[in-house]
Amino acid sequence: MKKPKFLTLFLFCFFCFTMSLQAQNETKTSDSIKKLIEKKRNYNKKNGFGYTIQVYYGNERTAKSTHAKFGILYPRVSRKLVYNNPEWKVQVGNYKTKLEADRANLIFSKEFTGTIVIPMGK
Repeated sequence: MKKPKFLTLFLFCFFCFTMSLQAQNETKTSDSIKKLIEKKRNYNKKNGFGYTIQVYYGNERTAKSTHAKFGILYPRVSRKLVYNNPEWKVQVGNYKTKLEADRANLIFSKEFTGTIVIPMGK
């Protein structure tokens, strides 16, 4: 008498498990999900993601010299010179998390005053 109950329970659990896997597979292969992921990747390529550190904000001459000085002191860290009328910015690094950016900022703030962590694309 216990065998039929056990068999019924086993078959019920097996059926639920296979339906769950089928639902997961349908979600993973959904065209709308693929389009959404592609849209997010394109957005990240265009606008960036994560955090960067701004080491200078001000006039052109000082921005260019700060950009060059940073390149000499930290050659492996990416850097860019950004112009937003009428001011220039020197932004460095590309960090996935704010914690990573804060740790790097502690190092850079020893050489450069007024450094701040900002979200990418700002």
